[in-house]
Amino acid sequence: MLPIDSARCDAQPALEAVVVRTLTWRLVPFLFLLYIVAYLDRINLGFAALQMQQQLAFTDAVYGFGAGVFFAGYFFFQVPSNLVLERVGARRWIAVLMVTWGIISASMSLVGGARSFYTLRFLLGAAEAGFFPGVILYLKNWFPAQARARTVARFMTAAPLSGVVGGPLSGALLGLHQRAGLAGWRWMFLLEGIPAIVLGAVVWATLVDRPELAGWLSGEQRDWLQQTLQEERSETAASSGAGALAAFRIGRIWILALVYFGLNTVSYGMSMWLPNLIKSLSRVSNLAIGVLSAIPYVAAAVAMVVVGLHSDRSGERRWHTAAPAFAGAIALGFAAHTISVGPAIVLISVAVLGVFSMMGPFWSMPTALLSGTAAAAGIALINSVGNLGGFFGPYIIGVVRTSTGQFQGGLLMVAGALAVSGALALTVKFGRGDA
Repeated sequence: MLPIDSARCDAQPALEAVVVRTLTWRLVPFLFLLYIVAYLDRINLGFAALQMQQQLAFTDAVYGFGAGVFFAGYFFFQVPSNLVLERVGARRWIAVLMVTWGIISASMSLVGGARSFYTLRFLLGAAEAGFFPGVILYLKNWFPAQARARTVARFMTAAPLSGVVGGPLSGALLGLHQRAGLAGWRWMFLLEGIPAIVLGAVVWATLVDRPELAGWLSGEQRDWLQQTLQEERSETAASSGAGALAAFRIGRIWILALVYFGLNTVSYGMSMWLPNLIKSLSRVSNLAIGVLSAIPYVAAAVAMVVVGLHSDRSGERRWHTAAPAFAGAIALGFAAHTISVGPAIVLISVAVLGVFSMMGPFWSMPTALLSGTAAAAGIALINSVGNLGGFFGPYIIGVVRTSTGQFQGGLLMVAGALAVSGALALTVKFGRGDA
């Protein structure tokens, strides 16, 4: 028996590598595409502002509030949405969400004043609320713990790459101004809402809910994966509980929510205001603004995969979350005092790189603390509370700019929020690994 057991032990790492590689190629590229569409539908407002603010006479404060109110809808509907996903399955629920938010996003082309602007942004946030935490939960239900940081990082490269794709695309669509009597920003919303509707139908037809239903895994691969995931769920449930209320009783989950608040304060503060910031420092065209705004996201897409992979290999999560936060906060502090577009792009690139590099290690922390329904509730709780930073960042930059006429004060405030996030990440303790 000993040689047989030894052979099995030797074969297990090879089997694990094959399973993780298969899961990655089968699931991540498709989810990656979905997230590009989701992220584009929430950040294209930054480019619309180049025309719609003037056409609709929106002040910076009105625009900033509308940009941020998306996350009020996100906050209220996220936990319920993720619990529905846990009950009905990812395939059906994500499909419904995508079709819904695609219709709402396209309807942004009908905005005629502040009230309709606020209403549609709130509804878009409510519709998108379940997508991201749902995918994080979905990945937890497929990937072993030791592969999650790099998997989440690979999935989340869609966020910065949506900036790479969406910047030039949105800038170009603004060039359709007055075609068929429609403003360029109306064309942009109308056309960029369609992909979510189409892909929602594809999700319904193709996504697989659970490993036991994956016909593209061999019997040996399915058995190993199900056993590994069940052992991890049992271990996590024994230490933290598996019911929905368990997540609300864990102090570390609330700390992680605050970390994510600071992260999103910068992420969305920059995405919503970067086109206007570039415009304030230069006189380039809308298309050129789109190209320049893509530069920070190119750097971020590479860095977040490298950091996520290193975090998995080392098993360390806290410093891999905190160090990029500190680097990003320092860069924003310098960016607040720049008066030319070149240095501003470089420094903002460092800040955006830091924010997105945090993502993989960060999301590996709550998935290591929770299991079952508690994981669904906890991930949604962190994302809903944390995404209030998506309201705070754009809004505070808009308010400060309205009162001072400058970006400096707003950039310094979001830099401070990111620095606090880094410090809080270092306080999260685990039973092992990062303890």
